[in-house]
Amino acid sequence: MKLAMAIGADHGGFDLKNELVERLRADYDITDLGARTLDSGDDYPDFAEAVARAVASGRAQRGILVCGSGVGACIAANKVPGIRAALCHDSYSAHQGVEHDDMNVLCLGARVIGPELAVELSRAFLEAQFVSEERFIRRREKVLAIERQALQGGM
Repeated sequence: MKLAMAIGADHGGFDLKNELVERLRADYDITDLGARTLDSGDDYPDFAEAVARAVASGRAQRGILVCGSGVGACIAANKVPGIRAALCHDSYSAHQGVEHDDMNVLCLGARVIGPELAVELSRAFLEAQFVSEERFIRRREKVLAIERQALQGGM
């Protein structure tokens, strides 16, 4: 069974998102959450929220977000409880973020990297698995405890 993933991008990442969908389609079950048309007036938080909610709800196992730098989409996605999004522009971080930190959303900057590297990073991210060693589980639990405390209004 193919890994289910959600992907989204604003105008800054529109072309790269479409290329990723085309190049990854054969190997992954992809839900494209937009943008569907190039619109310079669209806003990255809309697509970041859609992808993050798809992952957090379990409709997708992983998510990929593309905007101009990748930064805005990453910030927005991390506001959704249950999301561990990271901006990666190297293959080590793309797989290590999953293996050690249980990252579930990859953010990419279309104005920073090209299509070949984006495909490489996406595959590294999508093929990686969380390593269930005690130290990684312990660290993930500490991150989740921070999230739970914030959700309960305790800062």
